[in-house]
Amino acid sequence: MKNFLTAFLLLLASVPVSGQIPERRNAKEEARIEKVLTDFLDAWNKHDAKAFAGVFAEEADFTNVRGVSAHGRSEVEKLYAPLFATRFKDTHQNIARSTVRFIKPDVAGVDAWWEMTGAKSPEGQEMPPRKGLLNFVMTKNNDVWLIAVMHNMDLPAAP
Repeated sequence: MKNFLTAFLLLLASVPVSGQIPERRNAKEEARIEKVLTDFLDAWNKHDAKAFAGVFAEEADFTNVRGVSAHGRSEVEKLYAPLFATRFKDTHQNIARSTVRFIKPDVAGVDAWWEMTGAKSPEGQEMPPRKGLLNFVMTKNNDVWLIAVMHNMDLPAAP
């Protein structure tokens, strides 16, 4: 009886359940998501607030490393336009690595480890190079991937 119960539980565990997480790899869609990250970086490195906001969904939620939030593409643009003209006007950012995890075929969690040089403090002093982590929830609507939620954090310097 014990062996039957064990076999039954193993069989039950192998049966797909409705709503189960779909395949975690989709090279075509991952490439399209990586293109969003490239557009994000290009806009940042050109200090173009409109293009930067353009990779966000119309109703996106955005939180920066200081916990300042913006809701909606236009608010992201309003937040970054003055920063790109001042503290971040000489910055260069790159993504050292990223990972994509599909939650559903049209929803992905994305982590991107970034590095930045050229930032200035609020007082205008040159800041040392920074590293951080971006967490995105991206959604695909009408065959276009956009950032729906973004949280950004600074990572501490390695000892």
